[in-house]
Amino acid sequence: MTDQQQMLYDPFAPGFTDDPYPHYARVRELDPVHQHPLGFWLLTAYDDVAALLRSGLSVDYHNLADGLIFRQQDELLGENVGTPLNLALVDRDPPDHTRLRGLVSKVFTPRAIAALEPAITELVDSSLDTMAERRRADLIETLAFPVPFAVISTMLGLPEADHVRVRELSGILVGRLEFATSPERIRAIVAADRELTGIVRDLIRWKRAHPGDDLLSALIEAEVDGHTLTEDEVVAQVVLLYVSGHETTVNLIGNGVVALLRHPDQLAALRDRPELAGNAVEEILRYDTPVQQSRRITTSPCRVRDRAIPPGVLVIPCLGAANRDPGRFGPDADRLRIARPEARAHVSFGAGRHHCLGAALARLEGRIAIERLTQRFPGLAQDGEITWNGRVNLRGAQAVPVLV
Repeated sequence: MTDQQQMLYDPFAPGFTDDPYPHYARVRELDPVHQHPLGFWLLTAYDDVAALLRSGLSVDYHNLADGLIFRQQDELLGENVGTPLNLALVDRDPPDHTRLRGLVSKVFTPRAIAALEPAITELVDSSLDTMAERRRADLIETLAFPVPFAVISTMLGLPEADHVRVRELSGILVGRLEFATSPERIRAIVAADRELTGIVRDLIRWKRAHPGDDLLSALIEAEVDGHTLTEDEVVAQVVLLYVSGHETTVNLIGNGVVALLRHPDQLAALRDRPELAGNAVEEILRYDTPVQQSRRITTSPCRVRDRAIPPGVLVIPCLGAANRDPGRFGPDADRLRIARPEARAHVSFGAGRHHCLGAALARLEGRIAIERLTQRFPGLAQDGEITWNGRVNLRGAQAVPVLV
């Protein structure tokens, strides 16, 4: 038997990225605090994951002890000289994280998000018009990708860019979040980050000359206690917002529609009771989370249950596994139920100081897109094979052919 066959948690197993949940259930049942042969620890039970997310553990890769994962990240960061990789707030600990989050949250307010509803509705309706004209469409290309991409571009106040190229670059860049990054992939990630960083620097220069009532102008001008963002920090936050602002919401909308198509009783219930759309989005986030994993790094010895985790270790709280834990969500945790009262208890947006700043925006986009899609097309049906993007972490549908 090979080492790969012996792995309790094997993200390289055939079919894993199409449906990882049976794999998660097995680990959660047999070894919920799992020390993996590759050197990281994996948590799969809800209570353990939620506690770790709220802990004060580090997220900074520089705190890793020497080992495979450290060397991989060191190679990635070492080669990436001249770009601000690792300066985004999701990669920083206090006090840098506190300062960065304070500056970014000043311009990412609930009021600013709520004000986007008319524009998001217009974008969604335009996409649905296209789908109606074609009758057959790929949901990802027609709705799930263009809407959040246009929204984050509008929020940032960016001029027209090469959207196809930016999407390609962001798709490569999120490979940093995946397992077993090969030397070839590391080089591709570095090249993509340099190119996207160059695009963003050009946009920042353009924005300094053309300030407006938008997120990028506000980031450039934001000040807390006399502190502003350096240019590298602005670049890092914009790249983060650009990538996470659409990659994750593409998964939310795409995975959500797939889940509804596979649960026709729930699709019918949503059509009959559109007021459930908000809770339906929470249940979709629980049932098939757009981001499957988070990370923490121990800086001192740490105990989870009866297991002792040494310092300098990567600990992965598996959000996808926690969200399907029957111990928290009941015996039907593997089933979509849009009226589930405890759906909002999911951990899909993390928790603690690293709770996702874009949660309100993702919820708004998901609710508008899914509600209006299901209400407009009562005959919505799958029209071919669904394919998945092959990612372990930012796992999502790559193509969802539908008939409207």
